[in-house]
Amino acid sequence: MNRVSEKLAIQIGGYPAPLRVVILLLILGACWVPIALPISWLVPDPNTQSLISLPILYLEFIALLQIWNPQVHHESKPLRRYGFRSAKSNWINLLSGLLIGWGAVLLLFVFLGDMGWVRWFAAKPNFPQIVAEALLISGAFGFAEELLFRGWLLDELERDYSKATATFASAMVFALAHFIKPWDAIVASWLTFPALLILGLTLVWAKRSTDGRIGWAIGYHAGLVGGYYLLNVGNLVKPIASVPSWLTGMNGNPLASVPGVIILGAIGLVVRGMGASRFGKLR
Repeated sequence: MNRVSEKLAIQIGGYPAPLRVVILLLILGACWVPIALPISWLVPDPNTQSLISLPILYLEFIALLQIWNPQVHHESKPLRRYGFRSAKSNWINLLSGLLIGWGAVLLLFVFLGDMGWVRWFAAKPNFPQIVAEALLISGAFGFAEELLFRGWLLDELERDYSKATATFASAMVFALAHFIKPWDAIVASWLTFPALLILGLTLVWAKRSTDGRIGWAIGYHAGLVGGYYLLNVGNLVKPIASVPSWLTGMNGNPLASVPGVIILGAIGLVVRGMGASRFGKLR
């Protein structure tokens, strides 16, 4: 790196966290657009476009972090700093979080079924394939979003702000990032926002309560996504049309319901309480 680049990196390191976040995202966008545009021109199907371009985006993001931390923050091994360390403990945490995420979704649907708000159906012959798809897709989502939000973003915020401020800010950004949609879609799924905000807070508390490891957060996040994929794509449950969506899941998301928010909140309080019992007051 030449002196001009070194000086620029030092300057960026002195900027406030929100500006550093924007700068890295702009750099990432500048690297991704030249690849994403040709894909959008050559591949007509939007789903196929996403399947091709999003993995490239995250590979670029991981590669960029290998430059960002050493040059801007003068620290090596960024992934380790973000919580990808203690491999054995992280895997145990991941499996634990995965089981709890699956359990939360199953508990939610069992409750909805007992209340007569959804109808259960028998599994189809292709159910093993759907299980494999759920594991693969949810694992990819869990890894990617936790690296972004509970890894890099949280780390940038914690460098400038208190733990309480960084926790709430990262959870708020996490919720808002998933809520960028037309106004009519926002109104149709308004319960999604508190559900995502609670989930964002829980995932930060989980990381802090496991000595900064990110495995439990990845597992829990993946468990929620995979559990819903399993039941929804597998056509195991269907909501009763006469029941309001705020009870069964707004815009097709069961966690965006009053019972879903209650379950997410209860798990969040337990995670926060467990962390507080180990490390004192947890923020």
